[in-house]
Amino acid sequence: MAKKDRYAQGEFSWMELTTTDVKKAKSFYGDLFGWTFDDMPAGPGMTYSMGKLGNEHVCGLFEMGPEMAAAVPPHWASYVTVEDVDAVTKKAAANGAKVHKEPFDVMDVGRMSVLEDPTGAMFCLWQAKKHIGAGVKNEPGALCWNELLTTDPAAAAKFYTSTLGWTTEVVDMGPGGKYTLLNAAGVPNNVGGMTPIPAAMKGAPSHWTVFVEVEDCDASTKKANDLGAKTVSPPTDIPNIGRFSIIQDPTGASIALYKNAH
Repeated sequence: MAKKDRYAQGEFSWMELTTTDVKKAKSFYGDLFGWTFDDMPAGPGMTYSMGKLGNEHVCGLFEMGPEMAAAVPPHWASYVTVEDVDAVTKKAAANGAKVHKEPFDVMDVGRMSVLEDPTGAMFCLWQAKKHIGAGVKNEPGALCWNELLTTDPAAAAKFYTSTLGWTTEVVDMGPGGKYTLLNAAGVPNNVGGMTPIPAAMKGAPSHWTVFVEVEDCDASTKKANDLGAKTVSPPTDIPNIGRFSIIQDPTGASIALYKNAH
């Protein structure tokens, strides 16, 4: 595995599961991806678990309290690295974002904020200190893509380009319609993608989806179902690019499985 030692401004660097049942989530993802977990104290009565692929941390997860569980469902959060979280949070607010959590220090490992873009999608900003984010990316069992499904692609594009400095490239996916690729300066590959919420999901709120690379999308989807997941979107080909599915884990959080065609 190629170890990551830094992330550029505007690059997705971490994924984090907020769940109602950490024990069940650990069992499911450990069996599905081969993750092991390191638990660490994170304040009074709270434990933060770091998922590991081999020796490298690839994700975090924690159990939400009753108040949070009443407000939001289990979900995977997408983290974007920035050089100055305070400045970018301020810019995001000026560009129409709601700030759910103002910048705060996470002990000595980093500084973060939690935002909602103008179309309603939640995401986190991360300014690295001791923790850069995932130690490995774009490998089976690790984060490989982040995709925004949004009610308003034009408003989302305006927000993210002006806030994070991303550039966009619209490509024609044929029957799949138009798809917007997101790029960040200094990052050789696309950092993510954006697409309108499809008609089949009419009424769904805007949201970011994390994609984890797998060696076989169909086999991993079947395994996930055998482990108690539900298939939200069955394995589907993206011509000349790859194959993906979306599953809902046994605690209710959705995640995408992706096999690169190359």
